Amino acid sequence: MKIAILGAAESGIGAALLAQKNKEKIWVSDAKEIAEKFKNQLIEANIPFEEKGHTLAKIIDADLIIKSPGIPEKAELIQTLRVAGKKILSEIEYASRYTSAKIIAITGSNGKTTVTSLIYHLLKGAGYHVGLGGNIGQSFALQVATQDFDWYVLEVSSFQLDDINKFRPYIAVLTNITPDHLDRYEYDIEKYAASKFNIGKNQGTSDFFIYNREDAITVKMLEKYTLNAQKKSFGLEYGWQKAYYKPEKKQIATRTGTSRAYFDFENMQLIGKHNIQNVMAAIMAAQMAGVKTIKIAELLPSFASIEHRIEKVKEVNGVLYYNDSKATNTDSAFYALDAMERPVIWIAGGVDKGNDYSSLIELAKQKVKSLIILGADTEKLEMAFSGIIPQISQAMSMQEAVEIAEKQAVTGDCVLLSPCCASFDLFQNYEDRGRQFKQFLSFRAD
Repeated sequence: MKIAILGAAESGIGAALLAQKNKEKIWVSDAKEIAEKFKNQLIEANIPFEEKGHTLAKIIDADLIIKSPGIPEKAELIQTLRVAGKKILSEIEYASRYTSAKIIAITGSNGKTTVTSLIYHLLKGAGYHVGLGGNIGQSFALQVATQDFDWYVLEVSSFQLDDINKFRPYIAVLTNITPDHLDRYEYDIEKYAASKFNIGKNQGTSDFFIYNREDAITVKMLEKYTLNAQKKSFGLEYGWQKAYYKPEKKQIATRTGTSRAYFDFENMQLIGKHNIQNVMAAIMAAQMAGVKTIKIAELLPSFASIEHRIEKVKEVNGVLYYNDSKATNTDSAFYALDAMERPVIWIAGGVDKGNDYSSLIELAKQKVKSLIILGADTEKLEMAFSGIIPQISQAMSMQEAVEIAEKQAVTGDCVLLSPCCASFDLFQNYEDRGRQFKQFLSFRAD
């Protein structure tokens, strides 16, 4: 079979190596210059490729096209291929066809990295032969090509789910749905939500669908979608769901029939109500995968916070510094601000993705003493918080933002990088943004 792979980053390289293992005819094409790391992998594997442009004739001649999740549906090339009736799949769909392993897939607007990592931590610690992939680490396809795991725990995005056909997780987790990436979905929240719900569309009655029953959009969408999986929900408030929170004891409770299990949240290295929900989802998934309650309780305290996700960097002169660079939407920033227990100097800004900051106004009134807007796109943030936050400054680099924050902070404050926005104005990605924050903080503080 002739396979054209569009995009030569993590998922594209993984798909190419898996296709090569399957002895297919491969052509890799990227509109941009391919990163040296990935180019070397293609050369070493003797896989033909092109960069800085697409040769339409070669792509349209393929029997199957595997598309990078970073390429939008509205791209001219994709529209041309659709008109030509070409079969386009995502890398996770392609990879799923070549493994018999059980899949736990996690999606959602926020929390999916934490939930994915924690589920992997619990299964790995319980002795499962398990791989971690998708949007974390190696691509699913690369692991299928080079490993032979019994289980895969995959973080999957709406972009990856847009192009699935038969992808079927044994356990699907939907953390929540809030406005994000709406520029890819015609600014229609229902289209974005529908993409998320693709995670459960191929599940059967022996599969599980875990969801947040306190997430309004998820609950509303459940009324419209017929899912065959066994639906299991979690929420902070006590109710009929499988998992809930006991605030007086700071415990997460889960139930199976009439039996209960209790897990101490305060012993974990995570903070905030949103992380209570994340831990609930992960515990439920681990239980459904067969991990014993006693083992889950033993493993929870050793789980470290995720880099760039309300990551406590250090305390200097009585000031706490948190790196939440992965917060690229208002909902993520809400969770971070809500988790802070000190007066906040808030570093935010970047490429606005159609954000509505109204949900942050009350929290900002209560918690934020200073806002440092990072980047050139300042007008919308300034208008939203002018008169709400007492002090608003502007910085054109991370070093400048850190310097301003350190001058403004006093003992008992915290400095929170939680940008609300995409990173591509000043940084390569959110990881680069977060690492620069820690780099300049370390340089200044030491």
